[in-house]
Amino acid sequence: MKKTRTLVITSLLITLTVILTRFLSINTSFVRLSLEFLPINVASVLLGPIIGGITGSIADIIGAILFPSGTFFPGFTLSAFITGFIYGLILYKNQITVLRTVIAVFIKVIIVDFILVTIWLIIIFKVPLDALLAARLFKCGIIVPIEIILIYFVVKPIKKFYKQEYGGNLK
Repeated sequence: MKKTRTLVITSLLITLTVILTRFLSINTSFVRLSLEFLPINVASVLLGPIIGGITGSIADIIGAILFPSGTFFPGFTLSAFITGFIYGLILYKNQITVLRTVIAVFIKVIIVDFILVTIWLIIIFKVPLDALLAARLFKCGIIVPIEIILIYFVVKPIKKFYKQEYGGNLK
């Protein structure tokens, strides 16, 4: 039963991630603003860092296959996995506090959004770093408070509800 529940929840969160990424996001050449982090975060918080990472990476692959918006690049899939993994490392089996949420978001934004995605964009578009820095810093500056607020006020109640429903058996 637990494995079935995990599979169903993961599948739903993958679907939601694809929808938020491919249809409900703002895209420019070097910046994408979306809420794709939310279902990946929910998977990480409820099911752990590995399943959170798998949720992000499978959503990226499915989105790229079904709704391509350029050439598939595995670096973005790796970034999606690392996103879920970071959230899970910090928030899984821990109380979601403002401090933990801020730490998780800052680590994820620095490692994934600022460093890795910038490297992937340089590789794909062959543009110099200084051409990307302003856009990437702008994106990171916008997304940090949004992620902190939504994780704390949306994911925390979801985790509380899920824990009450299933008696603490989150997997």
